[in-house]
Formats: sequence, structure tokens, C-alpha cells
Amino acid sequence: MTAFVRRLAAIDAARGLAVLAMFVFHFTWDLGHFGYIDAGFPYSRGFKLFGHTIAFAFLFIAGVCLALAHAHGVRWASFWRRLAIVTGAALLVSLGTYAVFSNAFVFFGILHCIAASSLLAAPFLLLPWPAALIAAAAAALAPDFARNPFFDAPQWWWTGLSTFEPLTNDYRPVLPWMSAMLAGVAGMKAARAWGGLPLPLAGEGGPAKPGRVRADEVARPARPSSVAHSRDTFSREREKDSASRIGSSAPLRGLTLLGRHSLLLYLVHQPLFFAAFSAAALLAPPPVAQDMRSFETACATQCVAAGGKNETCRAACACTAAEIARRHTLSGVAEDAERARRIGAVARECLPRPK
Repeated sequence: MTAFVRRLAAIDAARGLAVLAMFVFHFTWDLGHFGYIDAGFPYSRGFKLFGHTIAFAFLFIAGVCLALAHAHGVRWASFWRRLAIVTGAALLVSLGTYAVFSNAFVFFGILHCIAASSLLAAPFLLLPWPAALIAAAAAALAPDFARNPFFDAPQWWWTGLSTFEPLTNDYRPVLPWMSAMLAGVAGMKAARAWGGLPLPLAGEGGPAKPGRVRADEVARPARPSSVAHSRDTFSREREKDSASRIGSSAPLRGLTLLGRHSLLLYLVHQPLFFAAFSAAALLAPPPVAQDMRSFETACATQCVAAGGKNETCRAACACTAAEIARRHTLSGVAEDAERARRIGAVARECLPRPK
């Protein structure tokens, strides 16, 4: 088995590890959202850092794969096909989250960022690795120096240069996040330049032998028939390698499998989690996540401010809070408008009836 194919299996395993971390992140987020743990935990500093680390890993690996896939020059047909797939998947995420979280849907999450960053990183595939590294540093630092109220308009939120963070459930704007993909491109190109990273030879019927990639090998023109044969060979060897040479243990084989199907898993795992938690909320309702006493105080304050009598407002709000807790009225409710509707329905029941 060739060193190049082992390299592909290692990348699949690394991506699979990121997929596992993503499962943990979203499962924990759902626990908070449905009220099974403290609703504030998914927004804590440490947990948000965990999420940022996962996003960085996906983008960095995407950059590595981009540089590896186009090591002998950009194969534009393949590039545009992959970009179309990722863009379509990002659109599905936006539509799906809009149906559930219309006030905080994902308009520019990790898939949107991968698609946009791939397009912006394409020119760096043709440049020496220091160019990609410099661009990565510039992208990482840009929000610290280029934020401006001009970018506060919604059409510019994708840039990451607004003076505030928009309300959304996943926000990975181009700046600074494309820096992770550019770093992956730079890292792979540098590894090739310095360490002679094993790569497939253009036009050869199989992967390259380990050792430094020579200029004459890179420049060798590809023959259509041999390229097709080469791709088939890579695919077969990659399949065999993931089951044997990267390791005989089931966990490693599992990671490579997860990594190879990461896009599909990204699209389906959260809907499956949500369906499972929605069913669980019906069978075993979670404790009410919000502090009912705080709710009761805020409710009474608003009621009095609207002209209600203090005693009447306090009694009605205490009744509303108690009924919400007793009925688990807000369990599993994702939409803010639906939460407001349910609270209003309970509150109307608690208001004293006119004599």
C-alpha cells in the first residue's frame, strides 16, 4: 500500500474525529435547548471555544484536501462540481433552520464558509505556500482592524466585519474563518515543498512512491486514459487501506468511515437529534430550564407598566409561572413566536374573569 493512500486514510480519520466532536457539541447544545441541562451551558465560554475548535478543524482539513486534490494544477471541473455540492448543502441548512428558527436561522454557517473560502482560496493553489500563509494571517487579523458600521447592514454580515454578531445559530463569516482554510492550503503546500510529501504523479497509473516530488514529475502532462485508471486505482487502494493499513482497530476504521461521509452526516445528524429529543420531551419531559421566579418578576413588572393593578398582576404572573412549570408548556419549543403564544395562552387562563 502506498504512502499517498495512507495519507488519504489519515486525513479521513482526522475528519472523522472532527465529526465525532461535532456530534458531542450538537448533542450537548440540544440538551440545553430542550431543557435537560442548564440552558446557558451551550453559550458558556469554554463550550463556545470547543465549537470554534471543531469549526477550525473542518476548515483546516478542507484546505489540506483542496491543496492535495489540485496538487498538479487546479482541476476546474472537479473544483466547480465540489463547490456546487457544498453550496447546495449550505442552502439546505439555511432552509431547514429557517423552518425551525426563523429568527435565528443559519444564513452563513460552516458549510457557507467552506464554499466561500474555497472560492477565495483557489488563486492560492497556484501560488507558493508563503502567499497562502500571509493571506491566512491577514484574514485572521482583519476583524480587529477593519470592523465598521458600514458592514452592519444584513447584506454584509457574511464578511464578519460588522460591529456586532448577528442573531443566528451558527455564524462562521469569511473573516476571520477563511484563515483556517488558507492555513490548511499553506500547510499542505509547505509539506510538499519541504518534506517531499507523497503525492500522486500526474498521468501515472498509480500513486507516487514516497520521496520528494520532482519538478519534472509535476509537469508531466496527464493522459486521459491513464488519469481515469489512476483515479480508479486510488479509490480501490483507499478503500482497502482504510480497513487495514491505518490500523486494524475498529475505532480507527470507524473514524475513516465517518470522515469519508462527513457532509452527509453533517446534514442528517441534527434533524435526527431534534426528532429524538422532541420524542423524549413527550415521554420524559425535562425540568423547566428558565428561572420561573425571574419570569414571574419580569411578568409582573411588565403588567404593572402596562397599567395593571399591582396585586392583580402579581397573582396572575404567579399563576402563569406555576402553570408553565406544571404543564411543561415550553418543553421542546424552538420558535420564539411559539413560546410567546403558549405563554400568552396560559396567562389568559390565569387572568381574573370579569364579574
